[in-house]
Amino acid sequence: MEDLTKSVNKMIAEIEQERRASKEYPVELPLGKYCDHTVLRAYTKRNIVKKFCKEGKEHGAASICVNPVHVKMVHKELAGTDIRTCCVIGFPLGANLPVVKALETKLAIEDGADEVDMVINIGALRDKDYDAVYQDINAVVNAAEGKAHVKVIIETCYLTKEEKIAACVLAKEAGADYVKTSTGMGNGGATVEDVRLMKRVVGEDMLVKASTGIMNREDVVAMVKAGAVRMGTSRLVQIDTGDNDAYCASNENQPPKI
Repeated sequence: MEDLTKSVNKMIAEIEQERRASKEYPVELPLGKYCDHTVLRAYTKRNIVKKFCKEGKEHGAASICVNPVHVKMVHKELAGTDIRTCCVIGFPLGANLPVVKALETKLAIEDGADEVDMVINIGALRDKDYDAVYQDINAVVNAAEGKAHVKVIIETCYLTKEEKIAACVLAKEAGADYVKTSTGMGNGGATVEDVRLMKRVVGEDMLVKASTGIMNREDVVAMVKAGAVRMGTSRLVQIDTGDNDAYCASNENQPPKI
């Protein structure tokens, strides 16, 4: 715990003292390859998830990101493509016990997940219980056993600048592959400022995913320039085509009228 606190405080001090301009990263086309085409609403039917898979294949998504119950089906739908199957863990609150997140990770990988996006224990982070946050993340990393990339959702909308830095340091120390801004279920989403900050903290040792509020090509370009290499978005079609009015599966994925 003491070493983790020192690592966090050291990074906070370094960021505060840094005066150089943030690096601008190059953007490559097509933009679809940056997108984790995401469908996570509680009311989503299987046929909608299949439509997301179809769009992913048509528009060159990086992955299709789904809840655990859909992983096996998505893995089958994506067979023979380079598109990865992504599964959320401890979603959306992050308040599960580490052993539950670890089991969820293990089962998702058995069903075909190539990537897992886990939500941290946000309350523990705000309490500065860094050991608990580290153990939470590390449990998922260990359960993944190198068979799936681990993305750590820190839910930036609930955190101060110092807490965002702490979350990124702990994710790095715990051996994760990515840090990610948001679940899409909080009260805010990705910002260029947060992506820049997260990339400055993790450096070239980890990757950054921007999620929530990525609506068009301009948003993707801005986030990539800031340091993100993945986008959590349901607007893959609009982003790939440049047509913001294009019809897509997310248009059909609306709350049921009872």
